[in-house]
Amino acid sequence: MADKRDYYEVLGVSKTASDDDIKHAYRKLAKQYHPDNNPGDESAAAKFAEINEAYQVLSDKDKRAQYDQFGHAAFGSGAGAGAGAGGFDGFGGFGGFGGFGADDIFGSVFDMFTGGGSRASRSNGPQKGESVETEVRITFEQAVFGVEKELNVTMKETCKVCGGNGCKPGTAPKICPKCGGKGQVVYHSQSLFGTVQQVSACPDCGGTGQFIENKCPGCRGTGYQAERKTISISIPAGIEDGQYYRIRGKGEPGRNGGERGDLMVLVRVSTHPVFKRDGVNIFSEVKIPFTKAALGGKVHIQTLDGDFEQEVKAGTPTGTVVRLRGKGVPNLRSRGTRGDHFVTLTVDVPTSLNAEQREALRAFEETMEGKSPYGERKKKGLFH
Repeated sequence: MADKRDYYEVLGVSKTASDDDIKHAYRKLAKQYHPDNNPGDESAAAKFAEINEAYQVLSDKDKRAQYDQFGHAAFGSGAGAGAGAGGFDGFGGFGGFGGFGADDIFGSVFDMFTGGGSRASRSNGPQKGESVETEVRITFEQAVFGVEKELNVTMKETCKVCGGNGCKPGTAPKICPKCGGKGQVVYHSQSLFGTVQQVSACPDCGGTGQFIENKCPGCRGTGYQAERKTISISIPAGIEDGQYYRIRGKGEPGRNGGERGDLMVLVRVSTHPVFKRDGVNIFSEVKIPFTKAALGGKVHIQTLDGDFEQEVKAGTPTGTVVRLRGKGVPNLRSRGTRGDHFVTLTVDVPTSLNAEQREALRAFEETMEGKSPYGERKKKGLFH
């Protein structure tokens, strides 16, 4: 058997096609090659099966993503072989079933005994709405302490003209004559298990069980309109750059009474000129005069909570790290706790001195002659 054709090629759409484009192409082709319209035509039946297989993958977001990345290999190593040519590969690849996955195999067996009613009811049951993704930029301090933000988001909302049924006002949807309002059609096929029933979404109504004859002028029969909304959100203290903040129930409306989707907010945090962050800890650097490092005393440190005075010991070397406990970032997973602030003290050695300052330093150096290993001891020799 020849290798499988590309699923996008089978439906005659591009790889960037939208869900609506894929559904439209499927309906058109399924109607053209449906066995009822081509009785006794084996090539049409094979074409119809190929179309259904392609639609099963491309209409499912997860399966489509896998297919885009791995091609037919995503659904079994023997994805191109039929039962007669390749035989049964075992449960690892399901190669003997032309690329169908475990759900397709066991679903067909189950339908053989149940008539497919259970699967049909699941398809027509309540479905959660799509999630909506947006992005917000906040300052470093806002990420640390939290902030209230208003977002302007465009999303799908129930059409106000038709109330979401997709029909022109004064009219109502009709029961699909193809599936009798069930949204599913049953096809018989031969497999290793014998004659089985396969339940698929109705090609005429797309699984809704209804047919809209007079479409709503406001939404063109979709039941939805794009709407610009302002949503207030509370970004929690301690969020990091690149994290998603989920607001449940603020996405697009569900279908058949399903709950709304979620709003997924990608948080972007601006950098800070002084502070660096690693998790819940903050890092910064403070320069101190070399006289302060030698004599000791108080130095001013900028923290997230404002200026802070830190006592340093006499003889503090450059590179000394001071730990300010509880002055870091609030912990998202442990309320009431904060990380620490680590401050690196860098001794600032002056590069430009006036005559008076140089003289004072020379006098200081002379007082250190007898105590320095480079002074008096050097003159006497190392062993005297």
